[in-house]
Amino acid sequence: MSLLVSLTGGIPDMASVLLLLLLAACLQAGNPAGSNREYLYGFDQQTHISGVQGDSIEIPFSFYFPWKLAKDPQMRILWRWKHFHGEFIYNSSSGFIHEHFKNRLILNWTQPQASGVLRILDLKEKDQTVYFCRVHLKTKKCTESFQSINGTQLFITPAVRTITKSPSIVTSAVTMAGLEDIEGQRNPSLVSLGATIGVVLATAVLITPVYVMLIFLRWKKR
Repeated sequence: MSLLVSLTGGIPDMASVLLLLLLAACLQAGNPAGSNREYLYGFDQQTHISGVQGDSIEIPFSFYFPWKLAKDPQMRILWRWKHFHGEFIYNSSSGFIHEHFKNRLILNWTQPQASGVLRILDLKEKDQTVYFCRVHLKTKKCTESFQSINGTQLFITPAVRTITKSPSIVTSAVTMAGLEDIEGQRNPSLVSLGATIGVVLATAVLITPVYVMLIFLRWKKR
């Protein structure tokens, strides 16, 4: 920042210069070079994220602040949905989970970390909305709390289902087709087998008396 100030006025002008320099230093301290952060404290969340219905997604978050934490910062993470002042769906200190998300929310975060991940399991169509993270913490001077301003918009994509025939169904269909063929016409192999058995039985009936007679004659000669 360049300052063009006339010093002809003496001491009052010098006081103005010092005041402007002090203001510039404060601005640089609050917004370091290369930083896009507008405030001294706040959240960094993705503007939007997408998931497939029935799957799970993760919403990462991180926060920053200028204060020094107390020895026991008593930090707790909360989540809201739908809008900035919407219902709370999660509270890390009490273990509260909104009825709509029962057994479907997992917070991967440990005090005093300034970042973490909220995981939503078994995504449903009604989960498509905006999610805001909020933090409460204890500093050396007082207790502070702040929340993400824009939150993260979650988009849900319907799951694509593919229909496949079960092997058991295919096997059953083939078997039934075979049975229908057998009912419609006789199996040639079965007919041939029946004829062969008939011939064998007839031959046995004719030959048996002859063998009996031969055995009787031989016994009589002896």
